[in-house]
Formats: sequence, structure tokens, C-alpha cells
Amino acid sequence: MTAAPVWTLLVVCAAVTASVPVQRNDPETQEHCGYESCLPVKDGMINVHLVPHTHDDVGWLKTVDQYFFGSQNNIQKAGVQYILDTVVEELQHDPKKRFIYVETAFFWKWWNRQDDSHRHQVRKLVQQGRLEFIGGGWSMNDEAVTHYQSTIDQMTWGLRRLNDTFGKCGRPRVGWQIDPFGHSREMASIFAQMGYDGLFFGRLDYQDKMNRLSSKTAEMVWQASDNLGKDAELFTHALYNHYSPPPGFCFDVLCDDEPIIDDKHSPDYNVDKRVERFLAFVQNQTKRYVTKNIILTMGGDFTYQDAKMWYSNLDKMIRYVNLRQANGSNINLLYSTPSCYLKAVNDAKLSWTTKQDDFFPYASDSHAYWTGYYTSRPTIKYFERLGNNYLQVCKQLYALTDLGPEDQVDLNALREAMGVMQHHDAITGTEKQKVAFDYARILSRGIAECNIITNTAFNKLVPLRKEYPTPVWENCLKLNVSQCAPSEESKNFVVTVYNPLAQVISPYIRFPVTGSSYKVQDAKGNSLPTQLVPIPEPVQNIPGRMSEATQELVFRAVNLKPLGFQSYFVSEVKSEESNTYISDESNASGNFGHKTYYYTTNRRGVLKTLTTHGVKFQVAQAYGYYEGAVGDNEEAINRSSGAYIFRPKSSTPKIMPNRSQFKTFKGPLVSERHEVINDWLSQIVRIYTDEQHTEVEWLVGPLPIKDGVGKEVIVKYMSELSSKGKFYTDSNGRELLERTRNARPTWHLKLEEPVAGNYYPITSRILLRDTDKKLELAVLTDRAQGGSSLKDGEMELMLHRRLLHDDAFGVGEALNETAFGKGLVARGKHYLVGGPSGNVLTVYERQLAQEKLLTPWLFFSRADKYSFESWSKTYRMEFDGVKMPLPANVHLLTLEPWKGRSLLVRLEHILEKGEDPKLSKSVTVSLKNLFSPFEIVSARETMLGANEWKKDSSRLQWKTESNSIDRHEDTHQGSLNHAEDILSVTLEPMQIRTFVVEVKYADSESCKMKKYLSELIESLLISEPSSQSNDNDPSSMVQAKQDVED
Repeated sequence: MTAAPVWTLLVVCAAVTASVPVQRNDPETQEHCGYESCLPVKDGMINVHLVPHTHDDVGWLKTVDQYFFGSQNNIQKAGVQYILDTVVEELQHDPKKRFIYVETAFFWKWWNRQDDSHRHQVRKLVQQGRLEFIGGGWSMNDEAVTHYQSTIDQMTWGLRRLNDTFGKCGRPRVGWQIDPFGHSREMASIFAQMGYDGLFFGRLDYQDKMNRLSSKTAEMVWQASDNLGKDAELFTHALYNHYSPPPGFCFDVLCDDEPIIDDKHSPDYNVDKRVERFLAFVQNQTKRYVTKNIILTMGGDFTYQDAKMWYSNLDKMIRYVNLRQANGSNINLLYSTPSCYLKAVNDAKLSWTTKQDDFFPYASDSHAYWTGYYTSRPTIKYFERLGNNYLQVCKQLYALTDLGPEDQVDLNALREAMGVMQHHDAITGTEKQKVAFDYARILSRGIAECNIITNTAFNKLVPLRKEYPTPVWENCLKLNVSQCAPSEESKNFVVTVYNPLAQVISPYIRFPVTGSSYKVQDAKGNSLPTQLVPIPEPVQNIPGRMSEATQELVFRAVNLKPLGFQSYFVSEVKSEESNTYISDESNASGNFGHKTYYYTTNRRGVLKTLTTHGVKFQVAQAYGYYEGAVGDNEEAINRSSGAYIFRPKSSTPKIMPNRSQFKTFKGPLVSERHEVINDWLSQIVRIYTDEQHTEVEWLVGPLPIKDGVGKEVIVKYMSELSSKGKFYTDSNGRELLERTRNARPTWHLKLEEPVAGNYYPITSRILLRDTDKKLELAVLTDRAQGGSSLKDGEMELMLHRRLLHDDAFGVGEALNETAFGKGLVARGKHYLVGGPSGNVLTVYERQLAQEKLLTPWLFFSRADKYSFESWSKTYRMEFDGVKMPLPANVHLLTLEPWKGRSLLVRLEHILEKGEDPKLSKSVTVSLKNLFSPFEIVSARETMLGANEWKKDSSRLQWKTESNSIDRHEDTHQGSLNHAEDILSVTLEPMQIRTFVVEVKYADSESCKMKKYLSELIESLLISEPSSQSNDNDPSSMVQAKQDVED
């Protein structure tokens, strides 16, 4: 064999091929999916769209695997694999039958177990529109406590799987949010930006529903953004009967309803009776909607495990109802899907009412406000937020270091785990305890798999020579309880601080240590100022904490580069060699903070006034708890507080006496007040030098229950602001919504639960504004929580819940979390920002929210065998992933490996219109020279979900009744500027733009192979020729070398 063929296999250093949204063409099956596949409706008749469906929770009463495989049926009879098996079998028998499926996590698990024959059958059904995917996310995500970044990610991953497998016929056209407990404006905006034509949901406030059904406004155009215009408008339908079939018409193994018996010789013949009852329901529903189309959801939770039962009865119902048309009936039944119903409604060409707010809070009756789950299971809510932080780090490092496709398996584990976590019974905390443990297991496994990615990436970036040993890069996921083995056990260790933002930041870094004096050196060998701060005793005593550390070491990572890292060599040294400041301890009152941002206290040390930006105003804080209501749940007035429901026994909380013990610790980097309020409640009030906000780190638990009373713990932030009954909350971390106490924007509210009925989801911040004094006070959170402003000048946030009774909405157990044999302890942070209302403060809040969502990630490497000098000569200690920081109003939302070796990039404008005179305007970014490790050579814009090219997207158009707001037809049709700079991207306020990009790496694997082979050829040129062939003939070797270089 000659060597020549080897050289022909080599590739040159070039751009990778961009992945495109797939369009599949099966030569045996012509595609008639989407609206083309809809069965015809009949003009002049009431067309009843029967939608066979199943709602499959990705965990709730059973774990994900138990639901899929059908185990533990003593808990709930549910096996998803059997649903898909029997549905596919039944659909093949009749081209008129339809079925929709929603949860890609389950479908993908089933698909991977099918042989080629079954896959071909399924593809055929999808291409003919008989099996249609609706929603399409990895799970049916919650809308109250999910962050928009995680929602976009989980939707994108589900859509990606469908697109790769089925092409355009796997692309959902409508959102199907039938079970989440209320609906956010941002979620509607996301659906619209992904190209969806409509949204169907099942739950809205009982008063709102009655009002909308009576006024025939259960269908509307949701104007889901004050900034994006028509790009964020979405036709929305509130389902008539939740997502259930008409009462008495559940033809499932899980139901006891009578089948349709059409044997006239049978004594049980019931066709006429059943048809009459069915038509009565249809007539009632018809009165509540404005077109000659209604939709009936024929299915429910885990239905169709024996699909033949459903279809045989539905066939009969369609037959016998439609036979009555010959006698003058105007009712026409047909198999349909939500998409086909939507198209029929659109064809009516009516004008629709509009909506601009959201559907929170959700109440199912006068005493059942579903606002408890905004806080339920606070530790899993924090763990999910941590998982998102690490997922972005993993995806970025993967893209920046050009890892091969073999590593995507490890990345996908965390992608999928985070997709599961967004499910409306996962992050919400409304699952059984054993399922919560399983969610934590899934997320822990995903993080562990991603550790392989980060270690591989760093070991590709960091060693200065190939032959140098590769360090281990450890995570410390328990830093929130001041526990970190590498920093506690090693005398010398390296902290590598990675910045996942595309802006320069200077964060304060802290971790537990066991020594008394330390030296921290940056990449240039400079010794940094450090400070040792005691770990409060309540933290040291957290059940399950395995640490001997009693202090934390603090230093500042100054000018941390965008998408880059800096490594710091930390060594325990003698005090005379250290630059460590031991915090001064005091229990005296006085000013607390630094020169431009500080509090004054009264004689007892209680915080009294805050001075910031040259303005002084009163501010105070108090902790308390509500006692959870207890009842038998047999009627509304006897509803218990539980995992879903927040129902306090009294509208007045029990406020903790303001007699806390406190100690103050001051130093050059940070000042802290450690306060112990009682034996289960404490906090640290922390102000870092040069920062303009207060960090409040709260610690709650174990909550006492010996008195037999469930407790729901709150914190109040009180000020002098005259807020006039108004406050503002974020929608999934993006746009702000104005709230009015004791009111709703679209109907007259009758409120019997004055506390729970005023609670709203706080995904990232809540704030007050005093328009007279022009002051603003905001609280940012580190996880989703419930909150409100129940009095002017006050904000209230719920931190933790421990309840002893179930609220009877299905989970079947009390929200009584324990760990290590005691009640669960939760620890978290609030960030208090205040000052003059206006541009500077608003921008500061937005940027702070981004910094706390994607905090710098710390990697620890043990270095006991190294000195700073030997480490710095062996390993790279600095890296810049971005050549130039993005503008202050632009956020790099996504950088991740896509298909093949292409990348997915999302940029977003983080400000709303009018928030800043300069930064709230359009901004242009050049992609071409943005990233350091690679050059973007081409980019194609997609819809937000990355499953359809932007230029190919076409949405149904809807006419609205309201013209009060000028909403332009093509508000954000901006595209890449091909005329001047092919990679110049313009963003308008709140706009997100998504691109699949081709890149050329500066030091790609192919380039490395080229260099290696060139060196090899050079060595061969001076070696002795082989006696067996002329393969090493210099002329052929020179030609081979030229081939490689070409």
C-alpha cells in the first residue's frame, strides 16, 4: 500500500459547515403535514374538532423512568411507552385519525428504542400529519418560576430533536400549555418569537374564566411585549373544559365512563342517549366562542395506554352525530388537531380582543390561590438556577475550545436534565418527595457529565506544552453552605475564575479555608489584597455540612475578561508573608458600608437609613411567618395550605421580635453584619467595597413543627416610598409588569384571600417606585420566590415553607421537607438596590440581574506539589474568549455547539424602551471579530427556537379590535447587513436574535494535525529511505507535504 491515499484523507484548516433546519423528503411518502393535512370542515355548520391527546407529566407522582416504563402502578397507572406503542398502531389503520404528542423527553426515550421498521412507520404518520407534535419542548415547562434562558434552552433542545428526526413536519405550530398553573407574558412572547401561530392553555383564574366565557373573549390576541410589537403577538385560546373530555366521555382504561354501544339487539344499547348528552355539551360550549368551530380535548393524564378503546368509541361518536345532519343537525364532528382548529378559526377572518398583562396569579376557587408553589422546595429552585449557570459555562467552553462531536454526549446529559427541571411539576416543587430526590439525581448526573466537558476544555487550553500533566478541575457545588474540599484540604491550590458574560466584570471571590493566613497571586505574580471573614455559627451548624472551615477567604478578581478566565494561585503562608486582613469585629452601632453606600443604625444596631447615590432614605427589614391554614379540603372554605396553594391562617404574619444578636465585621474588601434572630433564622448583611447594592444572605431552618403548625417564612423590606398601591415584578427574568394591589387589569376582582391573592412570581426582581420623590427600591433574588407589596413602601418575599397538610390538588402528601433527619435548611441571597429612579439605577439593576444569573464559575485545582513559579511556567493562567466586550446593553444569551461543527449564537438587548436615553436605543454588534478562538465566516438567522430559517418563517395573521397602540406590522424585521458588513447585527430594545454560524478556528484540530504531519514529513525527509518501496522518495514526500499545506 502506498502512502498517497493517506494524504487525500486530510482536511485543511477551513470553515465548518453550518447546520441547517432539516427538510426531509421520503421518496415513498409525499409530505402533507401541517395545515395541508387538516381534514375539511363544513361550511355553515358547527365544526367540532376532536383532539385525541395525552398529557404525560415528566415526573410528578412517579419519577420520569417510572412513568415511561409503567412501573409503580400502585401509585398511578401510567406507562408512556404503551401510549406511543398503541397510538402508532391505531393511526396506521385509518388515515382520518389524528393524535398529538407534546413532551419530547418521553418521545425521544421511546424513539431510541424503536427499530428501523417502526421508525419508518412513525415518519410516515408525521409526514402525513396524522401524528403531530405540539409544543415540542423537552417538557411542558412551568411559566411562573422558570427563567427565560432555561425556557428557551429546553424548548430549543426539544425542537432540535424533532427537527433532526422529522424535518419541517416535526415543527410544532402551536404552543400547548394545558397544565401549568398560570401563564406568563414572556412565555407567550417566546412562542411568538419561535414562529408559533397560537397558544392553547387550560388554567386561568376562575373569575377571569367566567368573565371571558360569558363575554366570548376566551380567545384573544396576546400582545406579549411592550417592546417587540407584532413579533411578540400570539393568538391565545383558553380551553373550555381544562384539557379533559366532556364529562362522561372518557373512553380510557383509566376511566369508568360507559362506552358507546350500538348493537340494537343489546339491552344496553345507548347510542341515542349518549349522542344527546354529547350534543348538549357541544351546544353549551358553542355559546361561549365566536366562530363556528369548537375544540374538544379527548384525553387526559396518561390516557391512550390502550388507544383502541378511544378510537373505536370516537369513530362511533363521529358516525352517529354526523348521521343526524341528514335530519337537519348543524353539528359536524371530525378528527383534528389544535393546529387545524387554529387554521379554521383564522379562516373566519374575525377581529379579536387583545390582552397585554399576564394570567397570574391563578386561582381555582375563592380560597385556592396557586401562589405557594412560587416558593415551594426552595433548595431545588436554587439547584436548578445553579444548573443553568453551569450549563452555559459548559456550552461556552465546548464552543471556545473546539471539542469534538464525541463530547456532545456529555453535554447533552445536562441539556436534557435542565429540560426536565423546567417541567411544571419539577422546578415548581409540586412533586412527591421521592420524585424531588430523583430530579436532584438527574441534575447531579448532568452536572457530573458536564465536568468531563470542562475538564477536557481546560486541559486543552491550559497546559503550555502537550507533555505537561493535566490538572483536575473540581467544582464546589456546596459553596452556599461554605463547604469546599480543595480549598479546605490543600495548602496550595489554584482557583480558576471563569466569566460566562460577554462583558468585563470585577467580582468578589470567596470560599472556605481552614488556615489563618493566605497569599493570593494573579497570573502576573502580583499579591492581591485578601480578607478573612468568620463563617457564622448557624452556617457551621447546618445539618449535613461536612467542613471544618470557620472562615472564608475573600479577594477581588479585577477586570475578569469576557468569556475568559483568570487563575489565582492560593497558598497558606506565615502571617508575615501574607497580604490578608483579619476582619475587625464589633457589636457597636454606627455607620455600616463604605463611603458612597452605607447604612446608619439606631442604638440597638437596627438598620435605619440607607445613603446611596447621594440620597438618604429610610429602610428597614423584618422577618416573620404565616401559619398555614388547615382544613379537610372538602369545600373551598376548608382549603389547606400546601405545595400548590398558599393560604395563611391569618392575613397578619407573626413578625420576629427585633432583638437579634449581631456582630459586625469590617475590612478593606467587605463589611458584614452577622445577625442571629432565633435558633432557626439568621442572616448576613453584606456590603462589598465600591459596590452599590446590599447583599442579604438569609438562612432559614430547620423550621419547628412540634407545635403542630406549618410555617411559611417571609422577609419584609420596608421603606418610606409612597408606592400608591403599585409595584413591579419581572416576567421570567425579562420585561417588567406593573401590579396593582387588590386588582386585576382585565376584570373586577373579588378577593377573599387578601394575602395569597396579591402574591406574584418573582423570578429575578420586585421593585417599588415613588413617583413624587423619584425614588426606587428593588430586591433581586437568586431563585424564584413568591412576593408582593401588601402595604405602600413594603416588599414581601417568601423564603421557605414547611407544611403539615396536603392541599388536595393531587400530590397527596404534605410539603414537609427533611434532610439529615431534620427539617430542611434553606440558604439564599437577596440583592437590595435603591436610589433615585431613572436611567442609572435601571441599567444597574438589569446588569446586576445578569451578573447574578450567570455568576463567575469557580474551578479548584489542588497544587500542593507546585509553587506559583512552577505552576505559571507549566500552565496558562489567563484566557480571553472575546476580543472586545459587548456593549453594556447587549448580552450573549447563547454560545453552544450545534449540529456537526457549527455553533449556535444568540444576542439579546437587555433594556426596554425608555429605560435609558442612550442604552435603550438600537445597537449594532459585529460578529466577525467578536470571538478570540475562532472567526465567524458566515451566519444565517433563525427563529428563536433555531429550527426554522428566519427568512422562511411565515405566521398566521390576526386582526385585532384594539388600535390604541401603534404596533407596526414588521417591527423587528432587521437582518444581517449584507450590503456593508455581512456580519453586522442590529438589536432593538428587548430583541433576541439567533444565528447558526460557520466558524474558522485559529488553532483547530485540523490545523494541529497539519502542523504535526508537516513536522513528521520533515523528520522523514532526513531519515533513511525504505528499501521496500519508494514511498519515502523525497520528491513524493515534498508533494505530500504540499498536499497537506494546500
